[in-house]
Amino acid sequence: MNERARALTAGVALLERAIDYTLGSLRVVSPAVLCRPTPCARWNLQALLDHMQDSFEALNEAALGHVATTRSPVPVGGPAPIGGPALRNSALRNPALLLRDCATEVLGSWAGTIRTEVISVGNVPMTAPMVAVAGAIEIAVHGWDIARACGERRPIPPALAEELLDLAHLFVTDQDRPVRFAARRRPPALGSAQDHLLAYLGRDPK
Repeated sequence: MNERARALTAGVALLERAIDYTLGSLRVVSPAVLCRPTPCARWNLQALLDHMQDSFEALNEAALGHVATTRSPVPVGGPAPIGGPALRNSALRNPALLLRDCATEVLGSWAGTIRTEVISVGNVPMTAPMVAVAGAIEIAVHGWDIARACGERRPIPPALAEELLDLAHLFVTDQDRPVRFAARRRPPALGSAQDHLLAYLGRDPK
């Protein structure tokens, strides 16, 4: 296996672990909590789920080699549901159900990819491992956001948090603030890798 293939394998494995963690957070979402605030400033849980729907769609496109920079607007009230009447009604009541299906689709898309060449993200060239790693950071941290909005404490697994922390320092710069991420915060004394990751990405880890 050459170096590019090894990097892709590692990036996909990290993305799979991030999605597995976030799937657990999505299971605690109910229609009653969609209006709750999240650690993402100015976003309630419904808005965060809508954003994640867009992120999963982008990751699916990336597996095919190109990510569009513009998408159709997400309808007010959540993503457009798919499937038969029962699935559509369930997704309207709880969009997390549809998002779980999207996450599973992303896992399948990336598990089967052998793409090692450059992926076009709009007009910005990125390698497949870079896209997978960036997706892993975003998905894992939003998984934590979802759990907190639902009143649950679901720590990011320590080994995953350590890897994401190292990579976040490479992938998230001052140019990403305040549009993609809020200003970094000071982590607690003797904080864990998760605490440092969340603080670096503008969240209060307490």
